[in-house]
Amino acid sequence: MMNRNEVGVILRNLGELRTRIEGKSILVTGGAGFLGSWICEVLVELGARVICLDNLVSGLKTNVAPLMEKANFTFIEHDITRPIFFDEPLDLIMHLASRASPFEFEKYPIQILKANTLGIWIALGIAKQHHARFLYTSTSEVYGAATEIPTPEEYRGNVNPIGQRSCYDEAKRCGESFVIAYKMEHNLDVRIARIFNTYGPRMRPEGVYGRVIPRFIDQALRNNPLTIFGDGTQTRSFCYVTDQIEGLLKLAFIDEGSGLVVNIGTDEEITILELAKIIKELTQSESELAFQPLPQDDPPRRRPDLRKAKEVLGWEPKIGLREGLGRTIRYFQEMKEC
Repeated sequence: MMNRNEVGVILRNLGELRTRIEGKSILVTGGAGFLGSWICEVLVELGARVICLDNLVSGLKTNVAPLMEKANFTFIEHDITRPIFFDEPLDLIMHLASRASPFEFEKYPIQILKANTLGIWIALGIAKQHHARFLYTSTSEVYGAATEIPTPEEYRGNVNPIGQRSCYDEAKRCGESFVIAYKMEHNLDVRIARIFNTYGPRMRPEGVYGRVIPRFIDQALRNNPLTIFGDGTQTRSFCYVTDQIEGLLKLAFIDEGSGLVVNIGTDEEITILELAKIIKELTQSESELAFQPLPQDDPPRRRPDLRKAKEVLGWEPKIGLREGLGRTIRYFQEMKEC
């Protein structure tokens, strides 16, 4: 379970939106994953009836284990690329199901393509059947190697359609097209969140090829070399998970939000090399830095334009990088002791 103080902060920041969530029936696909499990926990806390759907290929049942005894929580192990039907009414579908680590793109490209094409088609069909609102968690990857920094939602992208990352980039772009098509043809209430790099408790280190922050933390705590791809001058903007969850829920429950496409992330930009040095400092690690070749099509910079999120959602990130890293490091230290 997440820190109770962090739950309280999210609830307070949601303000009057909390009253719109209580009693709602919500399906969360990918609900046992990193972001999905946080969403499930907050929704359960707010009194929603939550159905968590996950095939557990990258999600973990332990992420939602503390919710299993809650009367307003149901877990279903199922692959969203296969049809499934719900007799009980649903008010909202939040579609998060997909592998998302860059180093899974080469290993599981077909799974990733299916989750964001077949999977979203099935999820949208459920929303159509129930006249339910639909939130799609898209990604900053739809922008590819953006040439406009900070990157606004209007930027159309600079993507290699046959590169190593294309299974994710193009699948997410296709997923967005599905979402807008269902709005156009079936008048479905839909919203799209373009999520930028997010980190925090419940991320998996996944060895040398895991996502960069949990990988660096895991390596630093073991005093192993911190693996940097390229020369480390590439930048990212890392959003702490509680800020991300708040932004997603505000987008999901705001009035008159149908058709909205919003960047959710932080505009605090940092080089990967500087990130490694900060994590070494915070963990008091003796790790060396180990440089390896940069993967194909790795974006040189990534930073969102957050004006729409601030103006339309009244949302902006609050947790600075050092504070968020400290919380995440403590989580990994606690996991090592278990």
